[in-house]
Amino acid sequence: MFADGVWMGGYMWLFWIFLIAVVVVLVKAFSTRPGTDTGARQESPLEVLKARYARGEIDEEEFHRRRGELEK
Repeated sequence: MFADGVWMGGYMWLFWIFLIAVVVVLVKAFSTRPGTDTGARQESPLEVLKARYARGEIDEEEFHRRRGELEK
């Protein structure tokens, strides 16, 4: 009888580790949906340039010069 108790107690920790791992995997799987972007959207250099021009940070000449550089 003692051997059965040691067997169950000795390997019971494997069951708990497995159970915790399954819960972690399920939580991660259901917390993020495929196709959703969790990070910040990266703007292209041209989009940044257009935004700077729209805010008046650069003039039209500078905008066209930098756009030409980006399109090379």
